[in-house]
Amino acid sequence: MNVHIKEICGNWDKGYVLDKHTVSSVYLGDDENGRPRFDTKRSEVGEALFKLKYRSDKSQIEPLASQLATSIAPRFDKVDLIIPMPASNARQWQPVSEVAKELGRSLKVPVFENIVVKAANDGAGQQLKDMVTKEQKQAALEGKFTIADGIANTGKWNALVLDDLFDTGASMEAVCASLKTYQKIGKIYVAALTWK
Repeated sequence: MNVHIKEICGNWDKGYVLDKHTVSSVYLGDDENGRPRFDTKRSEVGEALFKLKYRSDKSQIEPLASQLATSIAPRFDKVDLIIPMPASNARQWQPVSEVAKELGRSLKVPVFENIVVKAANDGAGQQLKDMVTKEQKQAALEGKFTIADGIANTGKWNALVLDDLFDTGASMEAVCASLKTYQKIGKIYVAALTWK
């Protein structure tokens, strides 16, 4: 895969994203049901992520994890465990978790899907993806993430938090803020497949 790695800054120790998600999107008009149509061009990573999330193409898991392992993981000091970002929508299987598990196999580190717990969506209010500013998202995320003590061993462990799409960083920062309260977490690294 051809990638254009970008460093991202926030309340974590180091963070990177593989590539931009959408390269271009041209409005083509509405379809017969009144829904807008677009001619969208994505980066290679963006196309692979699109196929994984919206076409349930699980053959994209390994190439995406492999790209993270070769292009981003070496930029961090020792990674002891991987934490996938909690999902926004309930699915039969979670794309970010599947990529995290494959990356964990590749790096030979455990994946903890249940350390960061997201409060159930009460259905009230606007969805995070529909909010425009980082401040709106931060306000909506306040108190939404808690920590479950899922690490049996003692000591401090360097965590890699993995997400699919990086936009304002509000969700990632909320998760990292929660992780900083967990005495078993040392350094916090973040990685995302694409940025908006």
